[in-house]
Amino acid sequence: QVQLAESGGGLVQAGGSLRLSCAASGRTKYPMGWFRQAPGKEREFVAAINRSGGTTYVAFAKGRFTISRDNALNTVYLQMNSLKPEDTAVYYCAARGGFGYATSEAAYNYWGQGTQVTVSS
Repeated sequence: QVQLAESGGGLVQAGGSLRLSCAASGRTKYPMGWFRQAPGKEREFVAAINRSGGTTYVAFAKGRFTISRDNALNTVYLQMNSLKPEDTAVYYCAARGGFGYATSEAAYNYWGQGTQVTVSS
């Protein structure tokens, strides 16, 4: 069993930065992902990282967001720069029991409660 806890969300002005953290307890070192859900929209994939640090991003995140992990701390991060109002959403981290990263929600077995990110214009 894995428990995930996100932190680092908040209110930021457009153009600003935030770093989200996801602390994992229980069995760790799984491939991890970040998803987000804006009001009235479906949850969508943002970025993922595998056990060895390989990463993949959705198009809107490339060049602005960076996913990373510290296996010693059992923590995954999402550094978000140049934030836009359309980045406003609840951000979720997720873990999956496979070996590689995945972009589909269905591939993930464990989810955190989410952290709110609000970007003002």
